[in-house]
Amino acid sequence: MSAVIEIAGLRKTFHTLRQGRRIAVDGFDLLVEAGQVHGFLGPNGSGKTTTLRALLGLVRADAGRMRVLGAESPERLADVAGRVGAIVESPQFFGNFTAHKTLRLLALAGNVPTARVDEVLEQVGLRDRGDERVKGYSLGMKQRLAVASALLKDPQLLILDEPANGLDPAGIREMRDLTRSLAAAGVTVLLSSHILAEIQLICDHVTIISRGRRVAYGPVAEVLAGFDQHQWQVRVAEPERAVELLGRAGLAVTPGPGHLVVTGVVDPELISRTLGEQGLWVRELIPLRPDLESVFLELTGDHPVPALPRQVDGAPPSDGVIDLDVRESREVGA
Repeated sequence: MSAVIEIAGLRKTFHTLRQGRRIAVDGFDLLVEAGQVHGFLGPNGSGKTTTLRALLGLVRADAGRMRVLGAESPERLADVAGRVGAIVESPQFFGNFTAHKTLRLLALAGNVPTARVDEVLEQVGLRDRGDERVKGYSLGMKQRLAVASALLKDPQLLILDEPANGLDPAGIREMRDLTRSLAAAGVTVLLSSHILAEIQLICDHVTIISRGRRVAYGPVAEVLAGFDQHQWQVRVAEPERAVELLGRAGLAVTPGPGHLVVTGVVDPELISRTLGEQGLWVRELIPLRPDLESVFLELTGDHPVPALPRQVDGAPPSDGVIDLDVRESREVGA
């Protein structure tokens, strides 16, 4: 696959009267391959939006190299701008204009066929509300309009900063389906969101930024696997006896309310066999896996990663490599 977005060593410092010199982005790297739905995650103030603004030429970087669709940014960004759709932060629209008029003006300004207006309104679920004034729109509807404006050019690369902001659960699901359909059509999507469960459902790759530095990068399944402690939730009729038997077998066991947690066991057969040979039968054996939210909190703060019960089909994770930054994440994110 070819790289659609390349960022290497990006640095950006701001100077303010109140805070003085503040490093927003500190040697940040990002690589997005063609065809990916790539999640870009970071807490508020981590440098995420500054990175997107620098990539799109909206702020000037102090150092680093950036490329979009093979073109140096910002020097040659104009050469590929027609193939890039983006929303960064919360776009502003004229309240007295209708959604249809807003998009028509944007289409004319960008030499886009005006027939695309109805198409993108349909895509984002605003076809029946297109003739209403934007000032009467809810926050979620304005967000849909922003996504529609980014889709006008039928882009090869779509950059979405918090596209689900203000959407209700049904709207979030629709946005998820839209993102999947775009990816299936060959559009590369860079998606930033605070709804981490959605990122885990939609994205195949993820980059996490904290305090201006990259702290994790790789396929979502591989990043999560890097924090897997091989824990199992066990329920038996005699938990105290089970603790004794498993401990005698050299397994790490933690008693819990109504269950046990066994850590460091790759093959659960070891647990059931150890207990079964002594006539103690397992009633429940559930793998405990970290999810993206727990890993995110671990990498960007002082929160431990709790293992969460999650039924899995036992399939191995997808091919890929955990970036070295994942293994060093506790030091980098501290």
